[in-house]
Amino acid sequence: MFFWLSKIGWALVSPDSILLLLLLFCCILLWFRAYKKARYLLTIITVCVLLLGFIPVAEWLRYPLETRFPASPDLPVQVDGIIMLSGPERADLSDAWQQVQLRDGAERYMAFMQLARDYPQATLLFSGGSGKLTNQRYKAADYASQLFAEQGLNSHGIVYERESRNTYENARLSFNLVQPQRSETWILVTSASHMPRAVGIFCKLKWPVIPYPVDHRTTPELGITIEWDFSDHLRDLVLISREWLGLFAYYLTDKTDAFLSR
Repeated sequence: MFFWLSKIGWALVSPDSILLLLLLFCCILLWFRAYKKARYLLTIITVCVLLLGFIPVAEWLRYPLETRFPASPDLPVQVDGIIMLSGPERADLSDAWQQVQLRDGAERYMAFMQLARDYPQATLLFSGGSGKLTNQRYKAADYASQLFAEQGLNSHGIVYERESRNTYENARLSFNLVQPQRSETWILVTSASHMPRAVGIFCKLKWPVIPYPVDHRTTPELGITIEWDFSDHLRDLVLISREWLGLFAYYLTDKTDAFLSR
């Protein structure tokens, strides 16, 4: 139920959906000849679009998440396991073209493969199924296996969790799969902005992990830049708004040990 509610709720409250709903409401006002209200609403929408087009609001929202954990953490000599969470895969296109297709976040793969070579004795775990509401046919783990094999990593030595639909299920199903001990040392690889939520979930399950964040979108010294790029700014705002809302929802439903884990 949580999975379905989160998907439907997000479809209604994401920034691009809100913008579309406001435009739709403005159109309705015009049809009912409420010209004064429509004029005010359209003015507000226009101002918001201009501000968003010139100012990278998403960078300011992303920065506190990406700087929560060090980008290059000091790693111990002995590591028992390495976990990579899915996300960059475009499973439907990979199936259509019979070639692994990735979106933003491919750095997860590069970091995971490097760590696998640095710690050849560690258990390797890839966690990811499909986050689609209806079509669960294409699984991220299937195409991750293909990519690892193509890049020379022994994919048969990797444990694949392929049924999870969100980050909470990533952690819970992976825990059930490998049964980690509290004394073991595990490294978690995922995008920097996603790491606080992921770490909180793993800690809630009593599975301590060393965060290894990748896929940074901001700079260590956050500055103020003003340039027109509405499409990218809106896209970034949608992505980071989803992460903050996810943090809030997971905290309210007791799926994480803290709103912002350390």
